[in-house]
Amino acid sequence: MMNSLISVQEAQERILRFFDTLPIETIALENALGLVLAEDIHAPFDLPPFTSSSMDGFALRSEDIRTASPENPVTLRVIQDIPAGTFPNIPVLPGEAARIMTGAPIPMGVDCVVPVENTNAFNLKGTGLPDTVQIVSPVAPGQYLRPKGQDLQTGDVVLRAGTQITPQDIGLLASMGKTEVRVYPRPQVILFSSGNEIVPPASPLEPGKIYDSNLPMLTAMLKANGAVAVPLGTLRDDPQEILKSLERATQQKPAFILTSAGVSVGTYDFVRKVVEENGSLDFWRVNMRPGKPLAFGFFRDVPFIGLPGNPVSSFVGFTVFVIPVLRKLMGFPPSPPPTFTAILEENVESDGRESYLRGNVIFTPTGYRAHLEGHQGSGNLASLSKANALLILPSGVKSLPAGTEVKFWFIR
Repeated sequence: MMNSLISVQEAQERILRFFDTLPIETIALENALGLVLAEDIHAPFDLPPFTSSSMDGFALRSEDIRTASPENPVTLRVIQDIPAGTFPNIPVLPGEAARIMTGAPIPMGVDCVVPVENTNAFNLKGTGLPDTVQIVSPVAPGQYLRPKGQDLQTGDVVLRAGTQITPQDIGLLASMGKTEVRVYPRPQVILFSSGNEIVPPASPLEPGKIYDSNLPMLTAMLKANGAVAVPLGTLRDDPQEILKSLERATQQKPAFILTSAGVSVGTYDFVRKVVEENGSLDFWRVNMRPGKPLAFGFFRDVPFIGLPGNPVSSFVGFTVFVIPVLRKLMGFPPSPPPTFTAILEENVESDGRESYLRGNVIFTPTGYRAHLEGHQGSGNLASLSKANALLILPSGVKSLPAGTEVKFWFIR
């Protein structure tokens, strides 16, 4: 029955079955942060591509300085200067050295680098190339060198398909000359708030009006979860205006349309009615607190998710239902946030629906401990802002006494 309450799990499953991972796109590397790779990346060449110095110092033959000490330094003739970004073409022979900078390729004939601190050149003034250098300590063959291919060798798998791209991944790909990557793209989501009572935060606040908190909050939540948010303002309580606005939204071919309010049983809750008349509604009531009036269906052929109007209900509905959808679209497993367990510091009560209560969780030497944060009314954003977790009471549980375990999600 359309009016019956369905479980949270059933609602999640019924929503997710209508969504598939978005088609793969090739995008610029600088825009790939946070996206999921759609193919394996192989190293096109060795990294480093040549053996280089890991220190500023002198490249030489370790055999030449085997007996070096502060009391009996070894003097070598300096034959060339090798700054980073150049490639040496003069080999170093016995009794010779080349001044070298960090990252510069080593010349033929050498097998080590002596740091400048272990030479008399450490205290020399200016940048001119000295005729000779005195080495005051020996080094082993291979010391202070970065061998060719030490990091990666040609053909190595650098990143696997399914990897979420991090800043360090972008740096690694850039080091291989990559400027583009094939990824699952960010879904575009069009969103509206609704209701005659709400006005934009910049407007004068007239009697009977409230500022729109849902549209800014949901826009931020979409962005925080990798989507391209396209907020199109407020749907007034007028079926014709709602119809025209939703029609305009479909022309942009979004991954789905997201609204807040207008899907419950109020006299002026027209959004659900318009969707039903111009598409289909799969369900609109879920056995959860807060957030029971949650609607899912299609407007024309575009998926539609209608969140409740109360801000906390909207936040919880987004966390429970919208985040898994975004994850699936972007190539992630469509899982909820990581679940942890804490010990309650106080008695907690609910009404038997699956409940997501605002709480604060701290870590102690004995594990996580949790308590409720502020009033649990679904319109109270202050307690949501102060909370760092949602405490989860399963369906059918009306109370949990202090000292028992409770599952929770971190929300900050």
